[in-house]
Amino acid sequence: MALSTSASLSAGVEQVVELFSSEDFVRQVSEAAGGTLESFTLTGDRAAAFSTVSVRSMPTDRLPELAKKFVGARLNVQQQEQWSAPAADGSREVQISAKISGAPVEAKAVQRIVAEGASTRIELEGTVTSSIPLFGNKIVQAAEPALAKALNLQVSEARKVLESA
Repeated sequence: MALSTSASLSAGVEQVVELFSSEDFVRQVSEAAGGTLESFTLTGDRAAAFSTVSVRSMPTDRLPELAKKFVGARLNVQQQEQWSAPAADGSREVQISAKISGAPVEAKAVQRIVAEGASTRIELEGTVTSSIPLFGNKIVQAAEPALAKALNLQVSEARKVLESA
């Protein structure tokens, strides 16, 4: 099963890239989801291709009981993002890989940050896989909607920041 979702922000691509790759913003989104940002590293220059790695500790209270049996009350998610250099219009593509510590679950996604005049469209397409015998498919089915919610949370937090600027 694959995930595909999109949203728009009333800000230019460069501003969205700066925000989405900011440690303070990643912390804000983590906390809005009830988690904590354990670490964040940005490698490279945002004006070109760059990468980020973040580790978050997240509660499992919204996961199905079956998933909680594998990961406990909290889980650590390591997310790696490979940001492309900007296209001529500033648009970017981000290769995202997220792994959950202690569970054979992985998410891979492509996020496109697309210039639309003075606005930006954010598209996310991805998959979640699990190698847990028998129950892996149920965990995947629970995790994919959570990815869509994560994008919606990222966008809603971005709107708050952009409106207050």
